[in-house]
Amino acid sequence: MRRAVVVALLWLVQGTGAVAEPLNLSPIQSAQWDLDKARHLASRAGFGASAEELAALVRLGPKAAVNAFLTSRPPEELAQFDHSGIFDAGLDPFPASRPATTRLAKQTGSALGITVKPGGNRPLQPVVDKFFYWLRASRLETDRVAYWWANRMLRQPYPLTEKMALFWHGHFAANEDKVRDYRKMLKQLELFQRAGLGSFRELLIGVAQDPAMLVFLDAGVNTKDSPNENFAREVMELFTMGVGNYSEADVREAARAFTGWSVDDLSFFVDPQLHDDASKQFLGSVGAFNGVDIIDLILQQPIASEFIAAKIYRFFVHTELSDAGAKQLGQLLRQKNYHIGDFLQVLLLSEEFYRHRGGRIKGPVELVVSTYKQLGLERIPGVPDFNQATQGIGQRLLHPPTVAGWSHGRSWITPSLLYERGNFVLDVLFPDMNFVPPDRFPVYTPEVAKVQERLRQGMSISAATRPTAVQQGGVMAQSNALADRDEDFNTRIGSMRGWQMAIERVKPILRAPARVRLSDEVLAAGLKTPEEVVAYLHNKYFSVELAPEVLQDLARSLAADLAGEDIPAARSYLESPLRRLLHKMLSLPDYQLG
Repeated sequence: MRRAVVVALLWLVQGTGAVAEPLNLSPIQSAQWDLDKARHLASRAGFGASAEELAALVRLGPKAAVNAFLTSRPPEELAQFDHSGIFDAGLDPFPASRPATTRLAKQTGSALGITVKPGGNRPLQPVVDKFFYWLRASRLETDRVAYWWANRMLRQPYPLTEKMALFWHGHFAANEDKVRDYRKMLKQLELFQRAGLGSFRELLIGVAQDPAMLVFLDAGVNTKDSPNENFAREVMELFTMGVGNYSEADVREAARAFTGWSVDDLSFFVDPQLHDDASKQFLGSVGAFNGVDIIDLILQQPIASEFIAAKIYRFFVHTELSDAGAKQLGQLLRQKNYHIGDFLQVLLLSEEFYRHRGGRIKGPVELVVSTYKQLGLERIPGVPDFNQATQGIGQRLLHPPTVAGWSHGRSWITPSLLYERGNFVLDVLFPDMNFVPPDRFPVYTPEVAKVQERLRQGMSISAATRPTAVQQGGVMAQSNALADRDEDFNTRIGSMRGWQMAIERVKPILRAPARVRLSDEVLAAGLKTPEEVVAYLHNKYFSVELAPEVLQDLARSLAADLAGEDIPAARSYLESPLRRLLHKMLSLPDYQLG
């Protein structure tokens, strides 16, 4: 059944195919501007809009409405992220692994700002504790960054800055799991927010010199004696031109140009001793190129503007685009001197943009934030957890799956993911009574989870951290038994202490559920019948028209739940039936479209 629903959804978004006809980039006329077009702009350039915001957009007219999105800024209280103060001197550069950390401590007498104990059992334990502390604390603080960002998406009336940052986050994808420093991830996000609507050249140079990207793509080990091709390859393959538009020789030569580019804590620097300043041959040009020269040579290629313009089109307008359309958009981007805001101004005002209403599947973050927006919430609720909710349907902010980011469009929808989208709505309208805050009660590995319980029973550290099989009478190898009695450190204790120290210092996320009063809204709107309620919710939440028989079935369902047709007469028990109705409506395939 669910598979049939998914097929129906994919049928809804399939176009007639990419055709070679020129895109109509002419601006729509003021006489064409109406509520539906304002809703479409709010959905694509932002995350939906309240009734009041839509009315304001309609009054503005098309050009001023688009400019409102291009110039909007976040509320003052969300301008800067509220740090928990978890970073300590000595944590950067963070070692690649726990073995690397303990090896460094043994060789130098300290690591991560912690001095090795001069004697006694487990002299390296404080170092191991600190290693696991930062792994845990950085991840928890990254989750707080995601909440901060989601609130910026929700709270701005016209959040194109955040929508564009979401696009760049998937385009220039870096992952906290590898970077392992929330500060670097935050710095990259702030770059997207600050420069995402400006010059693409400046943004690309900023990303190339960004600490998170330098760590993520191993730029720190890119030296003239051993050039690392990771970053050079991704700059061309994923960030600017696409596969097939450069040679392997170009990758090797570009890698030489980026040698010596590295990071010191949160600052970019070039080590001249490690940089290859000899002549290079790249994309048909010859010279003693550095990394910025390589970027400029790439942007001189027409394919670069076509690649970027087409990807922006597919994100904001429609997934299908002909080669001729990509060339047309690339020419426009070059005409705008690679200025993203100027390019988007043309695109968001165009006839082309407004003919694709309801033809795009909402991404997970987009779905969650837009749902909260339309519910009238003033902040992202803590129940359900935002990060778990978006991850459950395929997208966790600051944790893209690969350097290629997330796949979009139809990849967002499978039978199981569509089911989970409905479950997200259920958890918002009917909060899960078994909810456990993941930032206060993180998921331990099974063995680590048992350590504290055993310590509370009075066991020693050695006894409490023995594997369960040994606790139950198994035989431990003699070498392991000796090491357990007199060891340099205990990994399970380190993992547990890391979580404890992190939870103690990372500020908690407010865990209030969504405050929703559908009955007050419906009664205030003067709705009298189930048909009127369904029509009201349909108009508020959907970008596409539901079939008349679906609307009739929904109205009958509400009437049956109320055991009557009189909405005002049911005011005392109206709330739960309305929530069940909205859950049913927002679980439909049609709601996934925007």
